[in-house]
Amino acid sequence: MADLNKVFLIGNLTRDPECRYTPKGTPVGDLSLAINSSYRSQDGQVKDEVCFVEVVIWGRQAETCKEYLQKGSLIFVEGRLQMEQWETKEGEKRSRMRVRADRIQFLGKAKGSSQPTPVESSSTKTDTAFSPPEEPQAGDEEVPF
Repeated sequence: MADLNKVFLIGNLTRDPECRYTPKGTPVGDLSLAINSSYRSQDGQVKDEVCFVEVVIWGRQAETCKEYLQKGSLIFVEGRLQMEQWETKEGEKRSRMRVRADRIQFLGKAKGSSQPTPVESSSTKTDTAFSPPEEPQAGDEEVPF
């Protein structure tokens, strides 16, 4: 049986992105995401629920997030779950589950801008926006097969 570890999230940042660097100079970013949802309880009342998720990003994406995002920014995260384990100075074992982002897409407005930004932060993509192909017009002479 095959394994799958894939996460897709859309939410708002709960704080400004942080960016630090490893001793070798690789950028590492930390984001905190709030994902809101609502549901109707058995007694008919609408209940709101918030899920907080920690996200880590590596490379140029971390710098881009630090530059263009701020608390409250709406983002789409594509990544995978990652378990981290460590031991404190007192010898206690700790662990946490975070999302390791492979791709971040900005869905809201850029810092200091009133216009939405179509910027996508990805190490493999350079397109900044998607344009759907033109629909063929009636009377076009080419047959599309």
